[in-house]
Amino acid sequence: MNVFDVLQERGFVKQTNDEQLREILGRESLTFYIGFDPTADSLHVGHFIQLMAMSHMQRAGHRPIALVGGGTAMVGDPSGKTDLRSMMTTKTIQANSDKMRRQMERFLDFSAGGAILVDNADWLLKLNYVDFLRDVGVHFSVNRMLAAECYKARLEQGLTFFEFNYMLMQSYDFLHLYRNYGCTMQLGGDDQWSNILAGADLIRRVERAPAYAMTFALLTNADGSKMGKTMEGALWLDAGKTSPYEFYQYWRNIEDQSVGKCLMLLTFLPPAEIAELCRGDINEAKKRLAYEITALIHGRAAVDSAVQASEALFGAGGSLEDMPTTRLGPDDLVPDATVVDLMVLCGLAASRSEARRLIEGGGVTLDGERVALVNAPVNRADLRRGVIIRKGKKTYHRVMLA
Repeated sequence: MNVFDVLQERGFVKQTNDEQLREILGRESLTFYIGFDPTADSLHVGHFIQLMAMSHMQRAGHRPIALVGGGTAMVGDPSGKTDLRSMMTTKTIQANSDKMRRQMERFLDFSAGGAILVDNADWLLKLNYVDFLRDVGVHFSVNRMLAAECYKARLEQGLTFFEFNYMLMQSYDFLHLYRNYGCTMQLGGDDQWSNILAGADLIRRVERAPAYAMTFALLTNADGSKMGKTMEGALWLDAGKTSPYEFYQYWRNIEDQSVGKCLMLLTFLPPAEIAELCRGDINEAKKRLAYEITALIHGRAAVDSAVQASEALFGAGGSLEDMPTTRLGPDDLVPDATVVDLMVLCGLAASRSEARRLIEGGGVTLDGERVALVNAPVNRADLRRGVIIRKGKKTYHRVMLA
């Protein structure tokens, strides 16, 4: 089956720049790339949809290039941003890049002849600025750039010339990969359409050769808001930032309307099986969704433990031992410890004031009972067996004395 049909049937394809792209993908093996800026020390679920698309492409015989943006991260992509991204040190960018590389290897085959991993710092940081403007900048119209969606949102707040270079740098990435790896196609989220199109156009102008662009629908809830946001922030692929249990629970509790879409985009289940799941009990479909995604990210053993913890908590047997747990020593607690103290100690709140705000807002329960008082005490006898704190609707944490 043509990979274009696969991606389209599963709901990935949003825009392309060539009406013949389906035919081209069916008859040729293309080298393509997707860029990932190392602005954090882990990929998140928004990146996962890109990795799934890359995996579908690779399975169909096309060669992926995963580009880590060590160079562009020093500028910052203004797409979808309302303010200037904070500057990052070279050391931080490199550390983040190394962690992202290890995560990508779980989803792509990097063996000989397979996927390629590159860092655009290797060529962007060596550029001579005057030569760059003469060879690349001459092909860009400022008027057209200012009309691009990636810059519009920033014009009122103030778009720096520093950020204005981003489109040129990303376009140069595409040109560099074309020249050095025969890369003729760039993929990405639909918020990257202007940047991706600019790169394809640069290759056409400079090399007099065709280059292809495809963007994917962003992962959103039914109301259009970005999916993958928790009370703690992004839904990370790193187990140390979002535990397998928390990751499983997120998908276990998503809105009914999003189950089918997420099964298509974020699992490899056949479309016919997904349709059958969605025609049946939606709760069972959510369980399957949560299981499949968590297994892809964290492995079968981790998801089985998460399921056990979930069933123990919600009443179906199993063990609580796999729930995120903090074990406190006898000297970790003051004599009159409160729920606020526990929340700070186990990382459910960054500060005592944040913990108090959560309690005052009615968003905290202890062993199933809503915590009504900000100074609610904790019984040490209960801590010996372990207590369960719930923050919001989906975040559970077990605290016990070691």
